[in-house]
Amino acid sequence: MTATPSVTRRSIASVNPYNGQVLREFPAMTDEEVDRAVEVSHEAFQHWRWLAAAERAAVVRMAGELIIERSDEFARTITLEMGKRIGESYGEVDLVADILRYYGQHGPDLLADRPLPMEEGTAVVANRPLGPLLGIMPWNYPLYQVARFAAPNLVAGNTILLKHASNCPQSAILLERLFRDAGASQGVYTNLLVPAAGIGRVIDNPAVQGVSLTGSDRAGARTAERAGRNIHKTVLELGGSDPFIVLDGLDFDRTIDAAVVGRLSNMGQSCVSAKRFIILEDLYQEFVERLRERFAALVPGDPMDPATTLGPLCSEDAVDNLVSQVRDTVAHGAKLVIGGGRLDRPGAFMEATILTDVRPGMRAYHEELFGPVAVVYQVSDDDVAVSLANDNPYGLGGAIFSRDLDRAHRMAERLETGMVWINHPTSSRPELPFGGIKCSGYGRELSDLGIQEFVNKKLIRTFETTTAIGFANG
Repeated sequence: MTATPSVTRRSIASVNPYNGQVLREFPAMTDEEVDRAVEVSHEAFQHWRWLAAAERAAVVRMAGELIIERSDEFARTITLEMGKRIGESYGEVDLVADILRYYGQHGPDLLADRPLPMEEGTAVVANRPLGPLLGIMPWNYPLYQVARFAAPNLVAGNTILLKHASNCPQSAILLERLFRDAGASQGVYTNLLVPAAGIGRVIDNPAVQGVSLTGSDRAGARTAERAGRNIHKTVLELGGSDPFIVLDGLDFDRTIDAAVVGRLSNMGQSCVSAKRFIILEDLYQEFVERLRERFAALVPGDPMDPATTLGPLCSEDAVDNLVSQVRDTVAHGAKLVIGGGRLDRPGAFMEATILTDVRPGMRAYHEELFGPVAVVYQVSDDDVAVSLANDNPYGLGGAIFSRDLDRAHRMAERLETGMVWINHPTSSRPELPFGGIKCSGYGRELSDLGIQEFVNKKLIRTFETTTAIGFANG
């Protein structure tokens, strides 16, 4: 496919980061088109909300079946738009199908009214939808991030307005078509092809009842501020700098495998990937050397080729930013074990990199490194490991590796994170809650908690007509 001319200001482009070719361009929606889309979403809500939860769930469940049938189209589109290696793209499709099936099967039960014990009469908490919700989603998991927001909220009876990352317009369009083909009527799920600068208009629309954003902490702060002015409920899933703590030599080959997967899955472009490796001192040298060997053996290439083990990052800007973080950290005294720069080849490629001797004040100590860069620390004991792990503005996930499960659980209790995994890299499953604390955001997605975030927990209190009437302060 040949390159097309540079994109215009009012267009949204799909660019292949492997070779820099512009795949397609789409005209951005006008303000009037955006306003009309919100209006249609609000109109659709008036019907969608009154369908039985089982009917709404059937649509979501059908979307889960359809995406498997269309897995080739979806996986190839992900890889072309943001550079994910093709095997991982198919894995993302499978995970999305699991999420859609999970809420399609269990969503109605998770929304069931909850009776409250009362001495007289009855009381229930009923989960009822709020209205149109705005989802602002990132490029790193073009399908998964959308599914974990859209699936539970569609089953709950809300309608969805989806502003996807501007470099993933084709993935966004495929998702809208998926839900439409699964049975969602017009306005139930709407893709908004708008630049980031235009999203404030949607947040300000009084028909919108909630906003969910997955992205950087800076984007989260801006969005929450705007939503707060409009009294909109928000859920924020933001950055992460997850610790990966190794306490002993339990199956060290498997631990090294976990470290490589934890750091290089999605080329390290994941909020929940392992970024800071905290190693007890008797294992430190062996860990660094073996990780260096594995990084050195990576094979860069076309992400469409299953043999490729080092793919491109999502964009040239992403590489430039990551190289800047690494070089600045090294300039301030950190040690570069391997990598550190751009690969000498076309495309948005970054060398797999290991840094050691990173100290407070260096950029790699507190900033999130969104790419194939591992920072390895040596610590003397568990207390130092916990202190180092918690000395970070983020608090998303973390992993602990040890043969002593009691020791690992004691440490897990002390980590300031929303999730901890023991003897496995931090991951995601439909039935498990996902989210963090501190600058990693608030609220939870997936599991029963995810479907409870954007509902009106309405109390319905019933008395017999013969009950004496009294008043209470409220």
